[in-house]
Order: sequence, then C-alpha cells, then structure tokens
Amino acid sequence: MKICRLNIKNFRGVKSATILLPKHAVLIGDNNTGKTTLLEALDLVLGPDRLNRQPPIDEHDFFQGKYLAKAADADGEAVENEGTDAQPDAAQPEAAGVGDAAEAAAAPDGADAPRIEIEVAIADLTEEQKARFGDYTEFWDAATDTFYDEANPAGVDAAHVTEALRVTFHGWYDPEEDDFEGRTYFTRSLTESDTPVPFSKKDKQVCGFLYLRSLRTGSRALSLERGSLLDIILRLKEVRPQMWEDTITTLASYSVASDPELGISGVLESINTALKKYVPKEWGIEPHLKVSNLTREHLRKVITAFIATGEGSHAAPFYRQGTGTINMLVLAMLSQIAEDKQNVIFAMEEPETAIPPYAQKRIVHEIRKLASQTIFTSHSPYVLEEFALDETVVLGRDEEGVLGKRAITLPDSVKPKRYRQEFRTRFCEGLLARRILVAEGATEAAAFPVVCRRLSELNPDTYSSLEALGICTIDAGSQNSIPDMAKLYRELGKRVFAICDKQDAENQALIEAQVDLLLMHEEKGFEDLVLKNTTEEALKRFAKLVDWPPHLTAKYPDVEASASGALRDYFGWTKANWGIADFLAQCTEAEIPAWLREACIAVKGTCTPAPAAAEGGEAPIEPGAGADAAN
Repeated sequence: MKICRLNIKNFRGVKSATILLPKHAVLIGDNNTGKTTLLEALDLVLGPDRLNRQPPIDEHDFFQGKYLAKAADADGEAVENEGTDAQPDAAQPEAAGVGDAAEAAAAPDGADAPRIEIEVAIADLTEEQKARFGDYTEFWDAATDTFYDEANPAGVDAAHVTEALRVTFHGWYDPEEDDFEGRTYFTRSLTESDTPVPFSKKDKQVCGFLYLRSLRTGSRALSLERGSLLDIILRLKEVRPQMWEDTITTLASYSVASDPELGISGVLESINTALKKYVPKEWGIEPHLKVSNLTREHLRKVITAFIATGEGSHAAPFYRQGTGTINMLVLAMLSQIAEDKQNVIFAMEEPETAIPPYAQKRIVHEIRKLASQTIFTSHSPYVLEEFALDETVVLGRDEEGVLGKRAITLPDSVKPKRYRQEFRTRFCEGLLARRILVAEGATEAAAFPVVCRRLSELNPDTYSSLEALGICTIDAGSQNSIPDMAKLYRELGKRVFAICDKQDAENQALIEAQVDLLLMHEEKGFEDLVLKNTTEEALKRFAKLVDWPPHLTAKYPDVEASASGALRDYFGWTKANWGIADFLAQCTEAEIPAWLREACIAVKGTCTPAPAAAEGGEAPIEPGAGADAAN
C-alpha cells in the first residue's frame, strides 16, 4: 500500500499541485515551499483523528486566506464581498452531488465560494483494503501514473497495473453557521452517487496513515491522549484499559491537606463555623479540599509515563528527558506500531532534530524497513543520502502558488557513484538552497563567501553576505564542470550564479547559457586577482600573522620585505585550505580588490533588485566596471 498521487487545490500557500510520490520519499525544498503543507494535506484526508478538531480547518488554511463567496452586483457581475479578496480560480465542487445538505447550504445560489480540495490516490491495496473498499476501487497504471477511465480496461493483469482508491477532502466556510466545515469522501461517490459517501474514521484506520510532526510528537508520545503513539499501540493491540472509574473514585475519596499540622484544615473549619451562623445545615457546608472535576479526558491528558533519569532511581516525566532521548523513544514506539499493524504509511517531519548523524541514518533505515511507505521532510545530508535520486522529491512553488516537483537529472560529467560519494560535501547543500553560486574551484568556493561576509560587516548598506541572500556555494572542481553543475541546479528551479577565471569563448558561452549571473575576472587565477589588486600594507600586515611553514621560512627569511612573493607561495601551499580566505577576512573595504567589491554588489543587486529594475541575464563583470555598472 502506498500513496501514489496527491492533488491539492486552494490549501494554505498552494493554489494547485499534483505530486506523484514514490514508495519511499524525502521532500526537500526551500523554507515555506510547501513541504509541511503536503503532509498536512495528507493528514486531512487520511489522518484518523485529524477531523475530530472543531473546526477542522480555519481561515489560514485557505489559499491567501480567501474563503468568502463572491456576491453579484445589480448587473449580475461577480464582485468581491467587502473585507475579503475572493479567489477567482478557487476550486469549486463538482456539479450535482458533491456534498451533503450542509455543504449545499454553505454555498448560496450564484456564489463563487473558495473551497479546499485535496485528493489522495492510494495504490497497491492490501486484501483487507480491497475487500472493504471494493465498490470504490479503480485501476492505477504505475507505468503511466494514470487511472483507467474505461469500465472494463484491457490489460489490467499487467504487473504495473494495480487496484487503487481515491479519497477526497472538501473544506469550506458555512456562512449560516459562521464556521468552517470539512469532510472526506470516497472520490467516486462524488460523481457516481446521489449522495456522497463519507470516508469514515474506521476507513482511515484501515489505511494506516500516521503523521509525526517534529515539534509535537515527542511531548505526548507516552501519554494516553487520543491519537498519541501509546494510544495507537493500545488500540492496535485491542487493549482497552478499564481504569478510569477506579481512578476517579479513588481520587474522589482522597481529602487533600487533611493533616491538622498543615494548618489548612483548621482554616477551613473556621470558615465552616462562620457559615453555620448564616445558613442551615441542610444547605451543605463543611468545606474540604479534594481532587475534583476530573473526567476521562482530563485523565487522558495528565496520565503520562515516567522514566528514570541517568543511572539513579529518580524518575521524571518522559517529556522532560533530553530531546534526543525522546526522539529515540518515538522510534521505538514507531517500530512497535509497524510490527503490530504490518501495513502503515509513516509521514515524518525532520527526523534529524536533536539526533546525532548515526542515529538519523538508523531512524530512516529502520522506518523504511518497517513501513509500507515513508514520507520524510528533512534538511540533513545524513537523512537525504539514505534516499536514491528517484526518491528525492525536490519541491518548488511559483509566484502564482502552483506547487510542483522536479526530478534530479545528473549531467554526463556527474556519475551516480560520484554523486553518492560527494553528496554531503558538494551536492546536498545545493539541493536545499534557493540560490546557488557555482565556483570554479575550492579557492573561490572558500574565499568569495568570506569576502561578501566581510564587506557586509564593514558596509551593510552596500553589501550583503551570501548567507543572508540565501546563496550556497558549490565547488565545481574545474572550469569545465561549471556548465554541467549549473545546469543540474537550474533544472531544479534554482537561481544559479557562477564565479571563475577568464574563460575561452566556447566555455564562457556554455556557462552563460546556464546561469543568471556570471562573475568572470581577467586574471589567470584567484590568487593573482587578489595579489595584484590589494595594498602592500595589507599584505605586510597579514604576513606578520601567518604561521609560516619551515620551507617558506627558509625561502623568505624576511617575509615583510618580500610579502607579495612570500604570500604567493603561501597561498599556493594553502590552496583550498582557507589561506587566501583568511587574508581577505582581515582586509578593510579599500584593501579588498575592486573587482570583488563589484562582484558582491552585483550578486546583491541580482537577488534583491531595485523595484524598477528588470531581472534577466547579466553580462560578465569586468575589472574596473564600477559599482553602478555592476548593479
């Protein structure tokens, strides 16, 4: 069993989306791209307890917060209701039989009410699911990622064709109740039945979807709250603890602070004596302190497991343990759920939170092994490298709110083996970033971010660090690899820049075809660019700070007198080891070469252009072009 397709309309920051999911997936993308939105959408459709919340959705769950219907003016033209911007393209219910009477009442005649629509397609159904959902199953072709439309399709016995189920959630605002409503239905019943058939809580439990939110799961995992991990395990094992009445009775008979030495009972008795002067005994007096007002729901929220802390005998609530310990506890409980249920879909946010790298990898490995499908979100290279290329779902959302995924297509110069071997050091950060700077070599990759950071500290109104601009720097390894590396990230929807030495016309054209901005200087190497365009004073000052290696001390007994030559050799010796980056980090603004200053301004201008400036391809930056030309 696995979720094979997810369609979303008008939900949170997503106006529309159609996302195909593999058996195991990790969702990656820039912050606020829509990763959590996808998991929340799945939970609305398949989460057994999600719709128990009242209301199940609110204003902020609608795309751009638009949930009110449009009214018609005197000429019959649709106009927006005062106080709201109704969404003109919001998803509307299907004609005839989309919802029940309550839904029909939610949208008056002639209204154009925005509606949240989320459809989930589940393939590879188990025998239990086929038997339960038989009237609503369809045929899913995994080779084409489509459903068959014909009533009796030919070729359904093929290995890539499987029985599947579609389920749809509708959410809307009901003006009569002045509240929000949401329900889940068998999708086929929306068009094929006179009355839509609800997809019940029992139906959802058969699907086995479990959503673990990174910030909220651990705090109640070992409590008895409804929907907690312990509650799920007890229900799977069909354990119904009959402890509520005994607990409530025991607490009701317990008098708090009845010991006279505490002083409270004496105060209460004096109050009782005073009461007798004013009210008859039949009214009920004799106040005393008891644990009262308890219900089953109260007990569910306050009963929790205690765990020993350290090696001593003292026990504390489990949620007061370290975050890492809690997360490993959650993993143990997940394994218990998977073993008992045998068929479960785990959706999990950021399993790396407060977990060391080896444990991150173990969590992913174990959950993948236990579950029929896993869907993670993550920013950890240790988590991401556990997933193959076709399991890595790179999400991107355009300015109109359309969310989509892009496949990672490796260029010919990047073989799968190299991708895996260099994933943490070269590729991962780029996959997680919005903007990429592809550097010709390790020296540029180390030095240019330092330059931007230093200049932003010295003159923040003019310059910005690459980190503040959301740019990560990737070492291409050579000038010939820049076009392919840039293409890899450009095809994933990233904005790509490049920095390099002077290129021949052919390679320059290849690079420019793949980047938004090419930073190309005229020197033969980055070291030459810096040494020829800084000041002698800066070189001599840095020469005093260097811990010179013996072979260079012997060659340059007086490094201050020959600072330029000595540092040229030193930068060559420390190439790709932060030597030249350390030099630039201690320079003043005037000591940093003009070309580098102009390059920093150009990057900032491209990422944050003036309102009237049009974005587009930029010409290579030439030395001495000046800040205005670069911007």
